[in-house]
Amino acid sequence: MNKTFTFCLVPFLSALIAGSPAFSANAPESIPLWPKGAPCEKGDVGEEHDTTKPDGRSVAGNRVVRLGNVSVPTITLFQPAKSKNTGAAVVVCPGGGYSILALDLEGTEVCQWLNSIGVTGVLLKYRVPKRAGDDKHLLPLQDAQRALGLVRFHAKEWNIDPARIGVLGFSAGGHLTANLSNNFDKRAYEPVDDADAVSCRPDFALPIYPAYLALKDKNNELAPELKVTANTPPTFLVQTEDDGIRVENSLFYFLALKNAKVPAEMHLYGSGGHGYGLRPSDKTVTTWPKRAEEWMRSLGLLERKKP
Repeated sequence: MNKTFTFCLVPFLSALIAGSPAFSANAPESIPLWPKGAPCEKGDVGEEHDTTKPDGRSVAGNRVVRLGNVSVPTITLFQPAKSKNTGAAVVVCPGGGYSILALDLEGTEVCQWLNSIGVTGVLLKYRVPKRAGDDKHLLPLQDAQRALGLVRFHAKEWNIDPARIGVLGFSAGGHLTANLSNNFDKRAYEPVDDADAVSCRPDFALPIYPAYLALKDKNNELAPELKVTANTPPTFLVQTEDDGIRVENSLFYFLALKNAKVPAEMHLYGSGGHGYGLRPSDKTVTTWPKRAEEWMRSLGLLERKKP
């Protein structure tokens, strides 16, 4: 049975000042991930800027911010109203082929939706584009590990339950979500402070139209960095059959989760393509946020904890 889900899109990020996203005057502050600079970062990719051209592809009739040349990764906290705060938090990883970040479509708008269901959204601005020789997407994984650990380290201060911190990502960010979900026992960098002593394992994960999970030239076996085990967190997957990035990414990852007895839920839709974020359209796939909310609620993630 098809259900209709609509919501108001928040005004999205469109201006840049000094190479950094310009939020409104009341917008949350961005927090640098690394106190002394990111590991393995040479800072030679050029100035951070919005790469979208005036005639760039829009989504649901609206422009998309495509942020490029990120060498100073940050997190930005979007916190729900105190009256709605459930204590749950989600680190949000925008997609963009590890070349750019779709910062509003798959970032700020997602954090605002999370706020609407009582969840703190933590927007991760990770390093792009992919650096030469970074075949395993090491630098974004470093940023994601650091971000998850930093949120857990500051959980009490930020009114977050340290046992309900998840990760959600789109396309390449979906790969980053899966990568973090299976690579958390050991940091991919030398620890820099006490925040790196706490676990960076997500408590739950939502890869949305993920990319790079299944290898077409190797009979769709999972990418070697994705060693799924029983300790991989519960996972929610969304993709469409006509996704040009290949629906097999979700299908074979789901099978690996099933075989490892990891709780998983997958929603496969007939059409909708790729890169829709959560902007509503006439495609049923854009109802996925309601399904995600139901899934989180079924796991007890959206229950308000008593003081």
